[in-house]
Amino acid sequence: MKKVLLFGAFFACLGMTGFAQEAAEEVTDEELTKFAHVEVMTSEYVDSKTEELRAMILENEIFQGGARYNEIKAAWGDEAKMAEAEVTEEEKAAYQAVQDFQNSLQDVVKDYKTELIMNDSILGASTYNKVNGAQKSDPAVKERLDALISELKAKNESEKEDGNEGDGK
Repeated sequence: MKKVLLFGAFFACLGMTGFAQEAAEEVTDEELTKFAHVEVMTSEYVDSKTEELRAMILENEIFQGGARYNEIKAAWGDEAKMAEAEVTEEEKAAYQAVQDFQNSLQDVVKDYKTELIMNDSILGASTYNKVNGAQKSDPAVKERLDALISELKAKNESEKEDGNEGDGK
């Protein structure tokens, strides 16, 4: 009889241990908020870099507001088309600078996001891994996270609009 009770107690403890570990993996609102904040910061960083790329094209006198950029882009890589479009060395260099910037964007954004994740005061790698895993395995967590990200983006947009109104823009 003692063996049966001991055996039952052993399995009960194992069950409780599994439950305790599962409960410990519960994602808190604070962790979700930190994760969402990093996602929003990354999104805003991408937007700023995209705007920087756009400005490189539109504000460069060589590209004439972007029209010449489009001509060069259409001819790029085809020597016959490049000759027909009369692309100068100066235009090639300017276009290549834009291409180099554009090609580096993915790495720059990856490095930026990695820095945010690795910074324990912003998110921390363990929190990132916990929330990222939870959102992939639990649709309810993913839904909460998506809602939080949308809410933070809307709040930031509202604050930007309020700030621009004060500037007379």
